[in-house]
Formats: sequence, C-alpha cells, structure tokens
Amino acid sequence: MFGKLDFILEKFEELNKQLSDPEVISNQNKFKELAKEHSKLEPIVSKYKEYKKTQEDLQSNKELLGDKIDKEFKKMVEEDIEILSTECEKLSQELKILLLPKDPNDDKDVIIEIRAGTGGDEAALFAGDLLRMYIRYAERNRLKTELLSSNPVGVGGYKEVIISLAGTGAYSKLKYESGVHRVQRIPLTESQGRIHTSAATVAVL
Repeated sequence: MFGKLDFILEKFEELNKQLSDPEVISNQNKFKELAKEHSKLEPIVSKYKEYKKTQEDLQSNKELLGDKIDKEFKKMVEEDIEILSTECEKLSQELKILLLPKDPNDDKDVIIEIRAGTGGDEAALFAGDLLRMYIRYAERNRLKTELLSSNPVGVGGYKEVIISLAGTGAYSKLKYESGVHRVQRIPLTESQGRIHTSAATVAVL
C-alpha cells in the first residue's frame, strides 16, 4: 500500500509543477484535464501526509523512551505513544478506503428530483427545506446548481422540484440521498401546536 501511496505523492507533486507551467496554463483543455486529476489525488495525498507526520511523531516519542528520563515524563511519553499509535491505525484504515476502486459514475453530474409525500402543505414545505439544503450543500462543495423545473405551492413549498448539480464528484457526494426522507415537527401551518410527520421522496439520477 505504501509503495502505491509514494507513487501517488510523486505524481501529485509532478502535477503541481505542470499546473504552474505557463505553457500548460495557456492550453485550457490540458489545464482542465490535469486539474481534474490533481483534484482526485488531493484527498489521498493530504491523508498520506497526515499519516507520515503522525508516524514521525510516534517514532520520536519511542526514541525518547531510550533516553534517561524521569518517571513522570516517561508516563507522558507512553500516553502520547498510545494516542499516536491509535491515530496511525485510524489513518491507515482511512487510506485503505481512499485507495479502493471508485464507482465509475462518481464524477458525473446529477439531477435531483424532490417530491412532497404525505403531509399536505407541511410536506410541500419540507420539500422546499430539502431543496434549500441541497443548494447550500452544493455551494459549500463548489457544485453548480440549476433549477430545471418546479411546481410551487402557495405556502412557500413545492409539490415537486427538479435541480441539476454539476461539478467534480457530484454523484459521489449525493448518490446515497435517494429514498424517502421524513421529518417530525410542529408545522408553521399548525395552529394547535401538534407535531406532524411529513415525508418527501428524493431521487438522484
């Protein structure tokens, strides 16, 4: 695994050099291609650097145990070693997951369909809340959104709304959102203070 990670790190550093090359910058197609590859490798490289730093700290602490140190300091070092060892194991597992083959659809753009389910006007409001949540999520993850169609209702919600999200890893970030979403709350339309259960269906295409 670590041989592969070293190769990825070397490739990442080479991409950094290429992306700062004026000749590459002037070729937009080439620049976009390299930038996309750079973006794919960045999470792995970042995690690997974190792992290497933790390993270095762990080794430094182990070397301290070989020196003549007082009992109190030795206890502190041993506690640090235990914490760092646990962290190294955690990072190692995360790296294994990052190296797993990706779904070929992960980098594709997506269309999200949100349909109000049971719950009347409150379900329509909930569908509107889901829409705003996905739009804010897209903004934070640098995904471009576009409203494709909508069927709004007077209370400020939607019977149905469809949006597209475009950008790196759009499908990978949202593919598990498909299904029925439910909420229990006191609706704005409820004057008696009763809790209602509302549902909306989300389809990720």
